[in-house]
Amino acid sequence: MTRKLKIGVAGLGRGFAVMLPTLARDPRVALMAAADPRVEARARFTADFNAKTYESVEALCSDPNVDVIYVATPHQLHAEHARLAALAGKNVLVEKPMAISLAQCEAMIETSRKANVHLIVGHSHSFDAPYARARQLIDGGEFGTVRMITALDYTDFAYRPRRPEELDTAQGGGAIFGQAAHQVDIVRLLAGERARSVRAVTGAWDRARPIDGAYAALLTFENGACATLTYSGYGHFNSDEWQNWIGEMGQKKAPSRNGRKTFASAADETAFKQSHNYGGVNHQHSRAMPEAHQHFGPIIVSCEHADLRPMPDGVMIYQNGEGKLDPLPVPSIPRAEVIDELYDAVVNDKAPLHDGEWAMATLEVCLAMLQSSREGREIALDHQDKR
Repeated sequence: MTRKLKIGVAGLGRGFAVMLPTLARDPRVALMAAADPRVEARARFTADFNAKTYESVEALCSDPNVDVIYVATPHQLHAEHARLAALAGKNVLVEKPMAISLAQCEAMIETSRKANVHLIVGHSHSFDAPYARARQLIDGGEFGTVRMITALDYTDFAYRPRRPEELDTAQGGGAIFGQAAHQVDIVRLLAGERARSVRAVTGAWDRARPIDGAYAALLTFENGACATLTYSGYGHFNSDEWQNWIGEMGQKKAPSRNGRKTFASAADETAFKQSHNYGGVNHQHSRAMPEAHQHFGPIIVSCEHADLRPMPDGVMIYQNGEGKLDPLPVPSIPRAEVIDELYDAVVNDKAPLHDGEWAMATLEVCLAMLQSSREGREIALDHQDKR
């Protein structure tokens, strides 16, 4: 009989809601318990899964029927909650970004190592099958060395409902922590080399949303390759138009532009967000099956002998004036790749790709992007990881 991973969820907010279709459908996992300060979220979880709930993460980590803690609490709490889980002997799956400082990352890695538990960071979109397939094609050698990667994404990120701390970069808010963590992870995976330096400019263009809502960056790698990363979350152009109107979560969308919702006060905005979170009166659980793979905007990988473009339905290969699709089957379970990696680590003791060292290297790039923009200079990188 296949072993099930017994999952305890720390935090029943948006991260959990987006990961819920995976956790509910994958037969390799069982949702055993959860912790959240919101009474309504705990009540909903108990009703949905006939499972225990706790007010604190510390209490959740003491549950003997849990062997993996999925940390989906706010960014600034990841390090402490991952520490509590590891000290309790639980394997840890922590949402991106891993933490908000390199010191926190180092402490998480050390604590997990001493406790002899696995630490995996995800979901980030570098788990997505089209990027993994592109990396396989690159590793096959037919297309030669990666020379340049172009990645861009245009969304309404800056205007999605936020709690006050999510509008504070120092607490892990903003596009760099929330979105660049995806994009940097993807280009590092595709480049297959250690990043060497970054030069970036961030944009905070709306005084009512005091966070970095956009950025542009040039990332260089040790073998001379480079990647350009462009992101705008200001809700004008929607780059899903260039993905055949397949949204980030793999769902088909009607052609549309992004929208903006305004609020009379921070309290109203927080209340609106809470009402739409898991357990809230306006929460809508997605039961639709994915129509394609998830993605993070248009990406082109320029190799010596071809350009590769990961798409929601496969990888486009452009070579000798022609383009052809290397297709991927429609996923039956969204984000199953996360469970693949978690299951292989915990059950088969296989070293995961998205471990603490990998995720710390991504965070270093993100922090260097912020520093580069502040100081107006290129920032050298010292904590990079090559897989």
